[in-house]
Amino acid sequence: MSDQGIKSRPIYEQLRIDPSGLRHLLVADAPSYPIEPLVAEAAELEVWTVVPRDSEGVIGAFAQEGRRNFRSSQHLLERLAHRLDNEHMGLRLYAAGREAFLWDVYGAAQRAGMGKQEVFLSHHGSKARRVHCVHCRTFNDGVSTTIVRCDGCGAHLFVRDHFSRRLSAFMGVKVDAEVPGDVPPAEQAYL
Repeated sequence: MSDQGIKSRPIYEQLRIDPSGLRHLLVADAPSYPIEPLVAEAAELEVWTVVPRDSEGVIGAFAQEGRRNFRSSQHLLERLAHRLDNEHMGLRLYAAGREAFLWDVYGAAQRAGMGKQEVFLSHHGSKARRVHCVHCRTFNDGVSTTIVRCDGCGAHLFVRDHFSRRLSAFMGVKVDAEVPGDVPPAEQAYL
């Protein structure tokens, strides 16, 4: 069961430094993103990364000059919003990670007044989706199947291929709305 007719899914490219930028900030939701090509292009690249919880208190492996580590994506996003509120023109923001993280970063940049030509996104890592239940407005994170039970209302949701950039999520609609209880088997689709 798939939803192939919808073309709202973003297309991502490899990150490249925008030479028109005066300052460059890369945010990543995992330390595994390869930053070496970007560092070679922009010596003044600042890197903010979410580090694994099991590395908490460990200094060295992730601590380097020009790098800042965060304990969670939420912590990074809070600091990013503060940074962008106090930033001047000329910043180029690069984000690498899972789709929900990318669009949370993009939303923070838009709220701070950055244009789409100043923000660059690259998908890296799991393809698991954030699904928004259109019935109760609950966000269900880490969905890797075509049908998921909503954490909010308990409805069985069909995960549509429609991506909302405003909500940073794919849409989930009740799969058995016409025939209650008729729920097809879920398929692993987004690993």
